[in-house]
Amino acid sequence: MTPKSAMADELAHALNDDPAILAEEAEAEAEAAEAAAEAARARARAIRLRRQAQETAVADDVPVGAIETADAEEGDAEESDAETRDAETRDAETDGDAELVADAEPSDELPRRRSLRRVLAAGFVALLILALLGISAAIIWHHSGVEANRQRADEFTAAARLGVVNMTSLDFNNAKEGVQRILDSSTGEFKADFSSRATDFVKVVQESKVVTKGTVNLTAMQSMSEDSAVVLVAATSEVTNSAGAKNDPRAWRLKVTVNRDGGVLKMAKVEFVP
Repeated sequence: MTPKSAMADELAHALNDDPAILAEEAEAEAEAAEAAAEAARARARAIRLRRQAQETAVADDVPVGAIETADAEEGDAEESDAETRDAETRDAETDGDAELVADAEPSDELPRRRSLRRVLAAGFVALLILALLGISAAIIWHHSGVEANRQRADEFTAAARLGVVNMTSLDFNNAKEGVQRILDSSTGEFKADFSSRATDFVKVVQESKVVTKGTVNLTAMQSMSEDSAVVLVAATSEVTNSAGAKNDPRAWRLKVTVNRDGGVLKMAKVEFVP
């Protein structure tokens, strides 16, 4: 045996002993055998179909060319079926990809839902803040109205108290000044009536040597508008005169109407309440 032949035998022996190479050769032989079997089955089907077509042609007097055309059409049909199967496979793969995408959508949907919840929560907080601001504004407005009414009532009440104190506090030593104070704190009907009798009133006070000191004990608002109010007044006075009275108490229950006169609140009417 020559050196070259010995080397070739060793190389062939080494290749045959490699498991990977043996496996590849086995797979190749299996694929070749399967391809040969498929080709044999195809030839058998073709022969069988051709025989059946020839028998049918003999029975029906069909030309042999038509049989060959039918064989060709059958081959085309097989190829079309194969293409259809490939298309169906591709469609199935596409559907699988679509399903994977659909399955992936929920993972993207979760952040969107969280973002939507944040937006809704922020909107709710904003509406709550606006509602609280509205309520606060309403409370402030109501409080301002109540405070304004209370202040106006205090002003009307103070004017009624002043008028009653001036009317029940007189001293014969300065009767004219006392009467003038009553006129200055009055307006309307009461002022007109008292002015017509002021001179006689001063004479009576001086001649009787009247000294009175009035005190307002209680007031209550009966009704009130922007420029007018009716105030109930309970007052007392101590009377001293030449007829023998000496600090004698007198009780007064009056209903005083107060009107706004040139921006100043004054008595407009005084009624005695039994």
